[in-house]
Amino acid sequence: MAAPMEFIRRKRGPRLLILFLLAFALPSVSALIEGLYCGTEVCYDVLGVTRDAAKSDIARAYRQLARKYHPDRYRAGDPGLAGETPQSAHQKFLLIVTAYETLRDEESRKDYDYMLDHPEEYYSHYYHYYKTRLAPKVDVRIVILVTVCAISVFQYYSWWSSYTEAINYLSTVPKYRIQATELARQQGLLNRTKEKGKNRRSKEEIREGEEEIIRDIIKNKIDIKGGYQKPNISDILLCKIILFPYYLCTYIIWYCSWVYRFNIKREEYGEEEKLYIIRKNMKMSQAQFDGLEDHQKETFLEQRLWLKENYEVYKEQQEEEMKIKMAMDPRWKRYRRWMKNEGPGRLTFIDD
Repeated sequence: MAAPMEFIRRKRGPRLLILFLLAFALPSVSALIEGLYCGTEVCYDVLGVTRDAAKSDIARAYRQLARKYHPDRYRAGDPGLAGETPQSAHQKFLLIVTAYETLRDEESRKDYDYMLDHPEEYYSHYYHYYKTRLAPKVDVRIVILVTVCAISVFQYYSWWSSYTEAINYLSTVPKYRIQATELARQQGLLNRTKEKGKNRRSKEEIREGEEEIIRDIIKNKIDIKGGYQKPNISDILLCKIILFPYYLCTYIIWYCSWVYRFNIKREEYGEEEKLYIIRKNMKMSQAQFDGLEDHQKETFLEQRLWLKENYEVYKEQQEEEMKIKMAMDPRWKRYRRWMKNEGPGRLTFIDD
C-alpha cells in the first residue's frame, strides 16, 4: 500500500510545479487593468457615482470635480485640496476626465461594465478598448463621398477647360475659320451696320464680338471628338459610380447577345461590330477611336482589319513604314548621331 502512495506523490509533484509556474506566467485575473480606462481605479468611484447612475448624474459629478481639480483653479492652501500638490491635482483631474469620457458614451460604458463583470477575458478587453480609441471619428462613407465629389468636380472643370482650349484653337485654323465665317455671314451675324450715338462700339469691341460669334458657330456646328470633346456630366466619376449597376447589366446583356448571335448562330458582322473588333485589335479606347477621321475608319473596313490575320499584316506594314520614316527623318538622324558620338553617359571637356 505504501508503494502506490509514494508513486502518487511523485506524479503529483511535477503537476503542482507546473500549476505554480502558470500562476506566475499568466496575468492576474482582475477587472482593473493598468493602461485601460481608469487603470487600477474604478471609473464610477473616481466620479463618486454608482453603476446605475444616469448620464445627467455622471455629468453633474464630473463638472463638480473638474471645477475642484482643474489646474487653472488650483490654489495652494485650499481646504478642499488638503494634501494635494499641483502635480497630484493635475493627475487627479486627468483621471476624472478619463472616467467621464469612459462613462458618458453608451458604447464605451457598455464595454467598461462588461470588463468589470468578466475580468477573465483579459485580451478581449484590450481589443475592445483600442478598437474604440483608434476608430476614425468621421464616418468613412462620408470621407469617400466627399473625395469622389471633389474628383468629379475637378474632372468636369478640367474637361471644360480642355474643350474651351480646343474651340479657341479651331477658331485660328483657316479651314474651320473660313467655314464658320461663311455660315455667320449667311445667318446675318457679321453684317456690319453703322452704329451711331451712345451705342457705337469701337473697332476692338466689334472684332471681339465677331470672334465670339465664330467660336459659337464652331462650338455648335463642329463635333469635336476624342479627348477634347464637349463634356458630358454622365462621364464624371460620381455619375459612373451611381450608374455602375446599369452599365454592368447593359454590358452583360450585350455580351450574351454577342455570344448568341456571332458564336452560336454564326451571324455575319455588321459595320458597327466590325469597327468594334478593329478598335479592340488596335487596343484603342472609345474616345481615341472616335477621334479618328471617317475616311480612316472606311480604310480599315476596306482592308478587313476585323480579321486577325489581316490586322497582323497591317500592323507589320505600319511598323515598317514607321522605321522608314524615322530613318529618313533628319531629326532622328541627328539624334542617332548624337547617341553614337556623345551619348548621355559620355563626359566631354569643352573650352569656353
